[in-house]
Amino acid sequence: SMALPRPRRYPAPGNGAMDPRTPLHGDEQVPAPGAAGIGKCVALELARRNARTILACRSRERGQAALEEIRAATGNNAVVLRELDTGSLASVRAFARAVLREEPRLDVLVHNAGVTGLPFAVTPEGLEQTFATNYLGPFLLTNLLLELLKASAPARVVTVASLRHRAGTADSRFLTGQRRPRGSDASYCSSKLMAVLFSAELARRLRGTGVTSNAVSPGVVSTNIMHHFSWVVRALFTLSRPFMKSAAQGALSTIYCAVSEEAAGITGKYFNSDCALELPSAAARDTCLARELWDESERLTGLSRG
Repeated sequence: SMALPRPRRYPAPGNGAMDPRTPLHGDEQVPAPGAAGIGKCVALELARRNARTILACRSRERGQAALEEIRAATGNNAVVLRELDTGSLASVRAFARAVLREEPRLDVLVHNAGVTGLPFAVTPEGLEQTFATNYLGPFLLTNLLLELLKASAPARVVTVASLRHRAGTADSRFLTGQRRPRGSDASYCSSKLMAVLFSAELARRLRGTGVTSNAVSPGVVSTNIMHHFSWVVRALFTLSRPFMKSAAQGALSTIYCAVSEEAAGITGKYFNSDCALELPSAAARDTCLARELWDESERLTGLSRG
């Protein structure tokens, strides 16, 4: 990420900004995945704080539209677009190489990738696609950028999880499709459980480095995440929209973890959609399970031999 000029004053809430408690300071860098929904709202708020912001998007077309919208809304031309498909380890490695080549520092890394309702499928790299996108790709990306994060400390890693992690189970065989989780949209729930386990284990491994790691739930949010489901499920989802949070409301807890002074120094925790600390599921607090999952994830991503 490039160096920034000194930050402008950010807009007051009445001018469209969401509870802008703490501006990012000049020179700070933020990869914020997402061309739509929560990811775009997070990127918009970070750009309002004059942060150098990298939009990491799978779709260049949607990403370009988001980029133009964010630049127009904030006047921040230090917002850039990079292609990233977290479901592809090759794409993750290419993105990480570009960041390490072009960016002198990295202060905040937001993992917002999330797919749900996809059919079971194994990618050409031998990984089940939902688990690759929601968990293993972000795991690899974080590890590839870890030295840059440490060199930029104090820095933060924020993993967008889901309250549905409570319905998940964690078995490393899910990652390669050797086993399939059971239940309604079980792959999504289990991948988000793995994301919470990853966030906590990362925090343990980073203690003393000045880099924090926290997981956050956006709550039940009205976005387009359900577009892979059948029309019946989508219809039920649509009927429930009046009772859901908007994408902007769902982004607040992520923004809080990414930039607020109140969250500075907090690590290894799980925040709910109201920006309050909450205990995740018992499985998500299993340190032995987290270590085992980490070791297998290192093996599958080529970070370790064996």
